[in-house]
Amino acid sequence: MECVVQGIIETQHVEALEILLQGLCGVQRERLRVHELTLKSVPNLGVVSSEVRLLCDLDQQPEPTWTVKHVGGAMRGAGADQISVLVRTMIESKVSKNALRMFYSLGYKLDHELLKVGFAFHFQRGAHISVSVSSVNKMPKIHAIDEAVPVTPGMQIVVVTAPATPENYSEVAAAVSSFCEFLAPLVHLSKPFVSMGVVPTAAAAAASLMSDGGGTTL
Repeated sequence: MECVVQGIIETQHVEALEILLQGLCGVQRERLRVHELTLKSVPNLGVVSSEVRLLCDLDQQPEPTWTVKHVGGAMRGAGADQISVLVRTMIESKVSKNALRMFYSLGYKLDHELLKVGFAFHFQRGAHISVSVSSVNKMPKIHAIDEAVPVTPGMQIVVVTAPATPENYSEVAAAVSSFCEFLAPLVHLSKPFVSMGVVPTAAAAAASLMSDGGGTTL
């Protein structure tokens, strides 16, 4: 399982967000350059359609690494409504570079692909939290990474995730929510597909952060 929230931020304020995250997280950022392919099953593979994501980390050396990720359904009910993060099932595993060929042989078809470029922080703060800030780019033709163009020019997506279990998801959700409060002046983070748009205070908050050079490690 994982807890997740996301939001959008104007590219002009990303540097200020990086300064804030650096101060809050106390760790060095990691470069993010991921080629993401979304594959969907065809009807003959089962009554219920299946979707998997293949993630190729293009920055890994000496050669790119591949991960397969399956995102399941979100938790529902009164408990889910009372928390500010989305709790959903998620399974991921490292795979070889032949994974795409394998899924094609199983009958999966490429639905769409994206190139995400930006940075990420991974740290411990009541839970193992990851924050990624990236521009999302689409490709004019299959696998044309070098020709990728932004889906939403001038905007970047911020995603906060943390692994959880059925036993501790409440504590993890609380840790994620608490951390997100520190980012509120720059970006509004909410459950996926419940976008609240950009934050009106972002420009002023960014100016303040840029002028004092960052926050304090907490």
